[in-house]
Amino acid sequence: MNHLHSHADQNARQQLTVAAIEAKTRRDLSWKEIAEPTGLSVAFVTAALLGQHPLPADAARTVAGLLGLDDDAVLLLQTVPMRGSIAGGIPTDPTIYRFYEMLQVYGTTLKALVHEEFGDGIISAINFKLDVKKVADPEGGERAVITLDGKYLPTKPF
Repeated sequence: MNHLHSHADQNARQQLTVAAIEAKTRRDLSWKEIAEPTGLSVAFVTAALLGQHPLPADAARTVAGLLGLDDDAVLLLQTVPMRGSIAGGIPTDPTIYRFYEMLQVYGTTLKALVHEEFGDGIISAINFKLDVKKVADPEGGERAVITLDGKYLPTKPF
């Protein structure tokens, strides 16, 4: 019987994240090149390697093989992590801060529109898909199209 194991802190996964990024850099691999042989999405595999999701056993073995990680890493990649990658306070990384800023500006709008369209409830980050695409901007340059696709879960009175 295979049991699913979880972590009580982020240290082990953070150390694995550092090792995975170093290996990715040394081997000059893209996140897409790492994810493709697993059959999972680039967003999910990237999040897993950044310590936010467990990988299925076969995907963990595949990723570890591509990155030259050991058997301990294969096991660790399969454990449920202590999620959350942003320490308390306002994010300081410019890219992450812009998402924070977007939620500061549009968070209440998103909430109002979700509730108007669906009723009282939430959009799941568990039953969820994420996609990032680069598209041409008709005014020149490029635009980022970010799709957040989460299942709506209604609030249930009890």
